[in-house]
Amino acid sequence: MSGIKTGAVCYKLAGKNAGQKAVVIEIDEKTLTAVIDGDGMKKKKCNMRHLFFTGEKIDIKKGTKHEEIVEALK
Repeated sequence: MSGIKTGAVCYKLAGKNAGQKAVVIEIDEKTLTAVIDGDGMKKKKCNMRHLFFTGEKIDIKKGTKHEEIVEALK
């Protein structure tokens, strides 16, 4: 999982937001979790095993606002 970086585009595989596109904002490799944000979901902590990474990357920073992330995903 060490190849995953901030700005990686992914799909949520499990939970309430399953099937929705999101962007990784922060990564905690110690606990294998990531903070994600995307269209139709709030910023949340998620297990990286519940994410499918597309290989795409968006240029974002840690403090990027929700509206900017949604616009970048489109």
